[in-house]
Amino acid sequence: MKIKSICCIGAGYVGGPTMAVIAQKCPNVKVTVVDINEARIAAWNNEDLSKLPVYEPGLDAIVKDARGRNLFFSTNVDAAIDEADTIFISVNTPTKTYGKGKGMAADLKYIELCARQIARVAKEDKIVVEKSTLPVRTASAIKSILDNTGNGVQFQILSNPEFLAEGTAIEDLLKPDRVLIGGEMTAEGEKAMQALVDLYASWVNRDHILTTNVWSSELSKLTANAFLAQRVSSINAMSEICEKTGANVAEVSKAIGMDSRIGPKFLSSSVGFGGSCFQKDILNLVYIAKSYGLDEVANYWEQVVLMNNHQKNRFSDNIINTLYNTVSGKKITFLGWAFKKDTNDTRESAAITVADNLLNEHAKITVYDPKVSEEQIFSDLEYLNSRDPKQNRALLKVEKDPYLAMKDAHAIAILTEWDEFKAYNWQKIYDHMLKPAFIFDGRRLLDHEMLKSIGFECYEIGTGNASQ
Repeated sequence: MKIKSICCIGAGYVGGPTMAVIAQKCPNVKVTVVDINEARIAAWNNEDLSKLPVYEPGLDAIVKDARGRNLFFSTNVDAAIDEADTIFISVNTPTKTYGKGKGMAADLKYIELCARQIARVAKEDKIVVEKSTLPVRTASAIKSILDNTGNGVQFQILSNPEFLAEGTAIEDLLKPDRVLIGGEMTAEGEKAMQALVDLYASWVNRDHILTTNVWSSELSKLTANAFLAQRVSSINAMSEICEKTGANVAEVSKAIGMDSRIGPKFLSSSVGFGGSCFQKDILNLVYIAKSYGLDEVANYWEQVVLMNNHQKNRFSDNIINTLYNTVSGKKITFLGWAFKKDTNDTRESAAITVADNLLNEHAKITVYDPKVSEEQIFSDLEYLNSRDPKQNRALLKVEKDPYLAMKDAHAIAILTEWDEFKAYNWQKIYDHMLKPAFIFDGRRLLDHEMLKSIGFECYEIGTGNASQ
């Protein structure tokens, strides 16, 4: 069994970059990425590579290399399914906002729609690969749909979760820590797994390609994200203790990170974690635990999310308290809206929660982010449904020039750790702000001694001077 033609359903943050790298590394394999969103596909096909719908360092060069040769983007989903021998499902699996499991369980309606479409179209045997993050035992549900509603063809269902960090996705794809492939432990299942192993082995060392049963693969993705998020919430919990005791969270983080049993990664205290995976996957894990009656397990993992929400709310509360207990009518500039640097993804970004809290206090917010569009920022706020969209647009402004964004501001809040913020002329910024001029560094990004020498009043998470 050899993979010759791939269809990927879903042209988002996972599907687009993953398929671009596969196409570049496997030039003899035809890769077609499909999506019903016409605007998104048009953006992937745009000759101007700066207009790609996903921003990742290095992605534009890979798309340029492979697009039109063996990498294609299309809205013709049926044709791509029919032609491919392997189909990757890479659609969104958001947390349910309705019904049973609301607020915790993964909403699998898009996965089911994909399975039914594959079953309807496919006329030859195919490998179906779960690329989206899914609850344990979803593969059996997909197989049930395919086997009972299809045209009598044989499907092998594999789990191949992504372990990408946005901002470094291309590097993660080119040099992965591991590639995980789960499948049925049958003769046909093992052949399908081997075919996918051979595909990745075109550029990944076989020692880094793991094969498991399908359920272990599905659970491994949720577990990895839960462990990483737990580290962030743990150090953020310590940051609050540091502020009260006069300790410095950076020094604590460095000290414990040098312990080889712990390591230094994901120990940077901040305003909170965001992104499409951490909160969603932990809540999914909580729901799974509760569904099996494992309440202590569920409560343990839910606390990771509660701590993260507390950190965001604590940050906005401190802005209000420091600005003399009122931000009504005051201009507060947000530097950054993306959930982390080097991506235009805003899902679960801390900036959204902090902005929502301040807008409830009638603050006037100006936002500058080098990669996030004005349309996306207002869409994020409207999704919360906290107030009339007209009120959001009356109180919040998006600025393309960072210096104009900070002019006449009462305070600046660093919400994303974009490197360019460190290179700004902070003396010039101070000169054009209202006094006293406050900086609330939610990413511990800037040189606070330098800022204080200029005259700024600084708030830095996890230090004794954070609440002064």
